[in-house]
Amino acid sequence: MPKKRIVIALGHNALGTNLPEQKTAVAKTAVVIADFIQAGWQVAVTHSNAPQVGMIHTAMNEFGKLHDGYTSAPMSVCSAMSQGYIGYDLQNGIRAELIKRGIYKPVVTILTQMMVNPYDEAFYTPMKSIGRLMTAKEAKEEEEKGNYVEEISNQGFRRVVASPKPVSIVEIDSIKAILDADQIAIACGGGGIPVMEQGCYLKGASAVIEKDRAAGLLAKEIDADVLMILTSVDNVTHHYGKSDESALNFMNTKEATAYMEAGEFEAGSMLPKIEASLDFILHGRNRTAIITSLEKAKASLEGKAGTQIKE
Repeated sequence: MPKKRIVIALGHNALGTNLPEQKTAVAKTAVVIADFIQAGWQVAVTHSNAPQVGMIHTAMNEFGKLHDGYTSAPMSVCSAMSQGYIGYDLQNGIRAELIKRGIYKPVVTILTQMMVNPYDEAFYTPMKSIGRLMTAKEAKEEEEKGNYVEEISNQGFRRVVASPKPVSIVEIDSIKAILDADQIAIACGGGGIPVMEQGCYLKGASAVIEKDRAAGLLAKEIDADVLMILTSVDNVTHHYGKSDESALNFMNTKEATAYMEAGEFEAGSMLPKIEASLDFILHGRNRTAIITSLEKAKASLEGKAGTQIKE
């Protein structure tokens, strides 16, 4: 009988912001992931990268300005770098936790590219802020390069990039092969590296893919049983931020769609998680999406915490 598969999408809280924080956070996160593996699940892990990719982008730009012969790095390269160093910590943290339990399974980080549509409307309305605050002069230089910037409440300017929807996962066959071998895959980190097809080549796009949408596509493509999105809150809520706010422990797809259409979920936070969950559930059978915190991950799988969404 084939094992059940789960995609675990790690949010910012599960990774920390800087290198020391990441080491500490990953050790805690690895315990939760190892619990699922020990319980018999085939696990694919994906993760956010917002602070990390911003740090890399800033560092590469500053280095290029200060040293002759060096240049700034495009967003696609910064995304690849973030996948590498987050994956490095994650795979070692998970491996160590498994060995402590007498479980010997390879943990592999896959540098994952995500195909995007060059005509996606998101490219015409960039919204994702990256990097440090810039002066007006620096912002003008960015615009002269063809990049977008926005003013941040009279504090300065920041570069903004598009957030297109992922169309397909370039390395999906490799990811499937790792899971079929009952090994642990870390893939589609930070939403994946956005690329566009140009003849025989893949060209990196100046964009950042929403990691929850990437996690939903990954779960759909590997035919997972569960998509678990871990975030900073224990539950999805009804009337968020209002006096009558209440936790939603369960939603079917019709209820979730109705809440979404009524504007219950914020565009930059909960909405992509709901959209990814619905897309995953509606393209398969007997699938479950869970949105909760790292601390409630195990209990949510048993229906004792978090928000479950089913058809």
